[in-house]
Amino acid sequence: MAKARKRKRFTEAYASLDLEYQVVSQLLKARTHAGLTQDAVAERMGTTKSAVSRLESAGKHAPSMYTFNPNGID
Repeated sequence: MAKARKRKRFTEAYASLDLEYQVVSQLLKARTHAGLTQDAVAERMGTTKSAVSRLESAGKHAPSMYTFNPNGID
């Protein structure tokens, strides 16, 4: 891992993933703080509950920022 961190592309990719995981973590906190269900969030985002669940389980599935629909964010 130490060798990989010296490579620019690795560092950029790692930073990008870290940012995505931070965003997902904040979304989960915001959803629970607002008292919303995954179904409610999915409806607002124009997606499915399964897609929201996949986003929130970032440890099992790689989150994708492309899942977000800006029309669902108030």
